Amino acid sequence: MMQKLLPGVIAMAATVLASNILVQFLFGQWLTWGAFTYPIAFLVTDLTNRLYGAQAARRVVIAGFGVGVACSLIGTQIMGEFGPLVTARIAIGSGLAFLTAQLLDVAVFDRMRAGAWWRAPLLSTLIGSTVDTALFFSIAFASALVWLEPGNDVAWANEVLPMLGFGPVAPLWVSLAVADWGVKLLLALVALLPFRLIVGKLTARIA
Repeated sequence: MMQKLLPGVIAMAATVLASNILVQFLFGQWLTWGAFTYPIAFLVTDLTNRLYGAQAARRVVIAGFGVGVACSLIGTQIMGEFGPLVTARIAIGSGLAFLTAQLLDVAVFDRMRAGAWWRAPLLSTLIGSTVDTALFFSIAFASALVWLEPGNDVAWANEVLPMLGFGPVAPLWVSLAVADWGVKLLLALVALLPFRLIVGKLTARIA
């Protein structure tokens, strides 16, 4: 089984590693490049779940979580212009959000696997992405959780501005979260095509 899961493990590890690097680079005013790579993790999880079952998908998730923890630990030791590249709050938020969202994705997918082919991957990814976004941005930047890392100044993320530049006023991190969530929802729809194609091809090969 582990040999069959190796491509999924490698793909998940590569996705997490790339996302941890690309999240440091802005795409426009409200997004980072990591927003475009991270949703691939849900595709990898759902493909594994469909082809090999929920238990196999959980193994791939745990492998990705391990890579994410390693990246965070390394990032906390690398000093940038404004301090460590990865703060403790970002490390906690990233790890907790990833593990919770991905395991939730596995559970929802497994519950819906008997329905229409698109329901399980779409709904599990939408639910998982929503939880992931809410957990990560609130843990990493909300002023109410400053006690997690008192020495980390997140005042910049709590500057009150019009949401996404034109909506009701809200802390900056809320705009970042909404933009990130929107990209995840869009990519959840886009991912249905490769999901369908890959499952069809690999199912035929397995059979």
